[in-house]
Amino acid sequence: MYQTLKGMRVVEGASFIAAPSCSLHLLQLGAEVIRFDSIAGGLDSHRWPLASNGASLYWEGLNKGKKSVAIDLSLPEGREIALAIATAPGENGGVFVTNYPASGFLSHERLAARRGDMITLRVVGWPDGRNALDYTVNAISGYPLMTGSEQRESMPVNHVLPAWDLIAGAYAAFALVAKERERRGSGRGGEIRVALSDIVASCLGHLGQVAEVMLSGEARPRFGNDLFGAFGRDFMTRDGHRVMIVAITPRQWRGMVSALELAPEIAALEGSLGVSFAIDEGQRFVHRARIFPLVERAVAARDRAALLIALEAAGVCSAPYRTTLEAVREEPGFVRGNKLFEDVEHPSGHLYPTPGAAADIVGVSRGAVPAAPRLGEHTDEVLASVLNLPAHEIGRLHDQGIVKGPAHQRRPIT
Repeated sequence: MYQTLKGMRVVEGASFIAAPSCSLHLLQLGAEVIRFDSIAGGLDSHRWPLASNGASLYWEGLNKGKKSVAIDLSLPEGREIALAIATAPGENGGVFVTNYPASGFLSHERLAARRGDMITLRVVGWPDGRNALDYTVNAISGYPLMTGSEQRESMPVNHVLPAWDLIAGAYAAFALVAKERERRGSGRGGEIRVALSDIVASCLGHLGQVAEVMLSGEARPRFGNDLFGAFGRDFMTRDGHRVMIVAITPRQWRGMVSALELAPEIAALEGSLGVSFAIDEGQRFVHRARIFPLVERAVAARDRAALLIALEAAGVCSAPYRTTLEAVREEPGFVRGNKLFEDVEHPSGHLYPTPGAAADIVGVSRGAVPAAPRLGEHTDEVLASVLNLPAHEIGRLHDQGIVKGPAHQRRPIT
């Protein structure tokens, strides 16, 4: 963890990916993040993947380093405690990240009534209040009908990466820091709503795909593994491995042609077509059906190791296809040997590589990578340090079942 945002206190009441990942980004840059959950755990506390003992590795991954407070949110006094933590005084406090309903007990209006400079970052499905998940906004985006084999035109292909949630979380962190920076000068808080549907729509717009379909009047068809608008595809090596090869820039294209010893064939093809593939990357896509067989034969005559060495030396972007297990265990510098990761023991009882902040601030140490908390591990600490509750009051809240600490941690006798 870096210390760039040291002093900022962020309170999180959220589940799933977008909002928790927003807070995680802030934490890894130095913010203190206090997360409150229901006593039995949040909606995502048992999501897959699971460890062999049933602990959620998903929950551990998204909540490492956060302080965990367990509260019975079904009770009025429990909800009052959640509101009090979110709006607690302090110059760098008053920042709340959530995906709770905008009109519920954690509405910005209720928060702002208690703290006038309150900043609320709320992840929502649609701006008009409709619900959505990554997988449903992806369905309406058009991407599942652009993904997959050309022979499966009627079958949508969902991606396994929750890309829209992850993009929304990163964008939310950026928007929140921008708002907090503005508040330092103006003293004004406010609510920021990040809608998953808007994240998807804006990405389509940024990438020219809204303009593409509006101007052409046609949806983009499937192209299988072919890279749209340039040269790229997977090819099979002599020893039976698939390798992704991409040549976008002129240097990459020339390097690939040289490494695969295709200069005479490519020159002849360019002459017959009256084009220059080195100058115009779009022509490589237009004429890919003529180029691919040449590359297929050249790749099929080489073993994977020798091919990758030759392409690397020529400045070509390429990579072998790996399973996740192979990538984690075998790919040098990906997880193994990557200073981004440290072996950390988590509440699941397992020790495994855990990432810190993805940014590399040159010349600054990332600091130690923290473990995930146990549910309710910091309940007493937060009640005492943030709300200034005395020990006997904290004891009463425990005795009445309004709050809870970790299962194996005994509450101090008062």
